[in-house]
Amino acid sequence: MMLKDKVAVVYGGAGAIGGAVARAFAREGATVFLAGRLRAPVEAVAEDIGAAGAAEVDALDERAVDQYLRSVVDRAGRVDISFDAIGIPDADIVGVPLVDLDAARFARPITAYATSYFLTARLAARRMIPNRSGVIMTATALPARAGIPLMGGYAPAQAAKEALTRGLSAELAPHGVRVVGLRPQAMPESPTIREAFEPRAAATGLSWEQFQEFLASRTHPRRLMTLAEMAEVATFLASDRATALTGTTVNLTMGSLDD
Repeated sequence: MMLKDKVAVVYGGAGAIGGAVARAFAREGATVFLAGRLRAPVEAVAEDIGAAGAAEVDALDERAVDQYLRSVVDRAGRVDISFDAIGIPDADIVGVPLVDLDAARFARPITAYATSYFLTARLAARRMIPNRSGVIMTATALPARAGIPLMGGYAPAQAAKEALTRGLSAELAPHGVRVVGLRPQAMPESPTIREAFEPRAAATGLSWEQFQEFLASRTHPRRLMTLAEMAEVATFLASDRATALTGTTVNLTMGSLDD
């Protein structure tokens, strides 16, 4: 039970990544609180895994995040782990060449992803620093480090989160708070990969099956990773077994990106 007696908050808890991470955290003994933009799907996941709480929280609303963390601390006494797994629909932000993209559509993912991570991290850190203990986490994606066409502002958004991980760690590690990220690669179980593919289908000329095969061909084992694999690594990173890891984003691209 790597996370026994730990209190974890997962934002985007109803999503594929957030839900998988929440399940793994709960299985390893953590007391898990879920937050998401829509109450019903978050509550469904919470009921499924026996979470301690679930709430409708807009991760771009500083007051809402602060109030939710206050309620978590009131119930559980502290926050040990904060995981930001929020997402926005990819169909609205990818598939258009940068030269044809309007500024508002380009900026939308950068604002959403970077701001949500900043707010959830900052507000969690304020509660972790007095205890000199805690882990702040997020998930990014391969476009943070690789040049991929038709990604609009999504790639800069993921790169911004990885830069923020480094900056947060530099400031928080002296206070006993670790900051780490995960960079998974195209998990077919997640609807995100399908949403990212569909706007680009006409431009690539590939079918859904061919697109998956193409992505898999770029990995060393010639396959794509699973949500379960990603969640297991997240659990280890959140545990006291990973105390040497901070200020970094773990490469889970299965060799498609050399770090």
